[in-house]
Amino acid sequence: MFTEDEIDRIGRAMADRTLPKAEWTHAAHFAAAVWLLAEPGRDAPAEMPGLIRAYNAATGVANTDTEGYHETITQASLRAAAAALQGRTRSEALAGLLAGPCGRSGWLLAHWTKPRLFSVAARRAWVEPDLAPLPFK
Repeated sequence: MFTEDEIDRIGRAMADRTLPKAEWTHAAHFAAAVWLLAEPGRDAPAEMPGLIRAYNAATGVANTDTEGYHETITQASLRAAAAALQGRTRSEALAGLLAGPCGRSGWLLAHWTKPRLFSVAARRAWVEPDLAPLPFK
């Protein structure tokens, strides 16, 4: 389980582009999402795309139509994290996310077919699920 301090460290280090690339795991993506969503005065859905693109660039990952930043995955993950935060601390929310379906890197494939999720359109902009709606908004 991630502590509140670990969530702060990951979120801040991702945002200031000092998080070691090896630490930018599936769990760290959700830790950063929970961190940003809980930060007062922040607009996570608007800010996270730029933060991830800048982090990717700083760690040598190109943001293209085939790699790097992915809008649909980012926004779906933020929706999952926001739902998990309801009435919970950040560490409780993150633990719940990682213990459930979202804890698996392929969790979105229950909602999108691979061709749709990994399309250029879904990488560039939000694309609605084509298999099943997300259980949160």
